[in-house]
Amino acid sequence: MVGDGVHGILYGHIRKGDTARMTRRLTLLDLRFFTGDDAAALAPENATSELYQSLIAHGMWGTALITMAVATRLPGPGSRLLHHELDYVGDVGLGDMVSVELEVLEKQDGRRVLLSCCCLGPDGAPVVTGKALVECPEHDVSAPEDVVAALEASGRRRQLRRLLNQARGIPALRTAVVHPVDALSLGGAIAAAGHGLIIPVLVGPERRIRDVAEAEEIDLDRIELVPTEHSHAAAATAVALAREGRVGALMKGALHTDEFMSAVVGRDSGLRTGRRMSHAWVMDVPTYPRPLIITDSALNIRPDLLTKADIVRNAIDLAHALDVQRPRVAILSATEEVNPQIQSTLDAAALCKMAERGQIRGGDLDGPLGFDNAISEAAAKTKGINSPVAGKPDVLLAPDLESANMLGKQLHYLADAEAAGIVLGARVPVVLTSRADDLFSRVASSAIALLLDRHHKAAHRDVTHTEVGN
Repeated sequence: MVGDGVHGILYGHIRKGDTARMTRRLTLLDLRFFTGDDAAALAPENATSELYQSLIAHGMWGTALITMAVATRLPGPGSRLLHHELDYVGDVGLGDMVSVELEVLEKQDGRRVLLSCCCLGPDGAPVVTGKALVECPEHDVSAPEDVVAALEASGRRRQLRRLLNQARGIPALRTAVVHPVDALSLGGAIAAAGHGLIIPVLVGPERRIRDVAEAEEIDLDRIELVPTEHSHAAAATAVALAREGRVGALMKGALHTDEFMSAVVGRDSGLRTGRRMSHAWVMDVPTYPRPLIITDSALNIRPDLLTKADIVRNAIDLAHALDVQRPRVAILSATEEVNPQIQSTLDAAALCKMAERGQIRGGDLDGPLGFDNAISEAAAKTKGINSPVAGKPDVLLAPDLESANMLGKQLHYLADAEAAGIVLGARVPVVLTSRADDLFSRVASSAIALLLDRHHKAAHRDVTHTEVGN
């Protein structure tokens, strides 16, 4: 793999014994690929379905993975699968991780290579075994790394990877990383720096940070470190650096969200603006065609109408930063009908009227909407909802923190979605990751912070230019 893409391996460069490996999780999106739009009905509770059994439990998915591994790994782009003989010796279920292992057994005439193929289930036992005869590429052929990654991920992370691509070429944002005293928080900051997204300034207990760096073999020689005694002092110091303009963003490390955010929202020493702060998840849902912003799942517990108005304004601002010109905002409730006994339906109706009167600008709002008719055009049509938002939202505004938090986590754990978290409405972007977030989520959150910073700076330049012109 080189900088300009993933290259196929030419016949002359292949040797007997060469190997390749690819790992992937079986999701509902894979079922849809095999069976069409109605595949969601083939869930595990309907696992007796003959179609489900033939495609999944009897290894057909493993065949598809072997084909993909040949096309992307060995020999890779430009190769052709000529023939295969496979035995299905195990079962696969939804959510299982399956690893494909390829090995070159022999080289034959005509650029042909015989491969040993094996799919291993989550317990390491074989699911599919056999051999495949492939033809190596005749000329140097490459495919963009992101295209190959998207193929291998079955659509996972395609939206967040697109945001990473948007952030390429923007100067890195000097970012205070608060209390990075574990492998994930320190590793996430270093990974984001490696992608050219941030210039990390590590703020926290120096000895603990260096101990983690040594254990993880991370070189800190060229990275600025601001020593503090403990996590509380680290949060206060990082906020002070942002207030002084010495950093352009904050990133939460291994400390509790309440401790971190109490320093950010401090009335006299924090990073408040005229806008209420709120949290947003940018969700990458494999079965949804665009990034999905869910708000507010972390800061405002039971927001009133005016707080919700600011949450919507923040979300629209974020969508603009992600290059969504006219974001569609679905205001969720338990029903699409206004009901005086359900406060969230009244708030939704009022927010829509505020948008109509110009109190909320830059997006299209509709609500109240139930989750079904908010996210599904078919459900909206069934209920007679004619709306520019219903069925195709960019933003989901939940009634309160509990529902937003559960919605985001349900998508993550049940729909294989990934999330990047950001705090909006502060003086600088604030990357708010969960302690369970992996490195990719932390890198993606940094990319969103960089895009948000660029958007705010451009807006400030526009305002300044207008004032000077006047």
